[in-house]
Amino acid sequence: MLGEHINKRVVFMGASAAMLGLVLGGAPACAQDIAAERAIARTADDASLVWGPCPDFLPVGCGLTVLHGDPGKPNADVFFRLPAGSTLPVHWHTSAERMVLIAGELRVDFEGRAPTTLLPGTYAYGPPRLPHGGACVSATPCVLFIAFEAPVDAVAGKSP
Repeated sequence: MLGEHINKRVVFMGASAAMLGLVLGGAPACAQDIAAERAIARTADDASLVWGPCPDFLPVGCGLTVLHGDPGKPNADVFFRLPAGSTLPVHWHTSAERMVLIAGELRVDFEGRAPTTLLPGTYAYGPPRLPHGGACVSATPCVLFIAFEAPVDAVAGKSP
């Protein structure tokens, strides 16, 4: 399974990349590995992507695929897919998130800020531990590119 449940916390970092088959390009472990690292380019509709399930607190039909890196280590990149018309419950991440909406229209509600609707090509930044939720408000699924600075996790509810 993509995540391990620890109380209400879902941690993706416990999953092995080899077991999941989700890592399509690896992060270099040392300077020697940098020369061996390969360039990649993926689109959200790439048939070779392997989509795994989302944590249980997220909508049914939600999916996640690792584009680059190891979700258990810093600096992993993912595509996150939400079904059309679905609601994204309030949650937070240990990491900051750097995001670009790829498809659909996604309303994002960051705690303490006015809601904003992301359109394809829109960049958004979410600081670490900032609770947020939202909804895929389009008739088509929403696909979000997310670059995590710390290991990938998602914690249901408000931050401690």
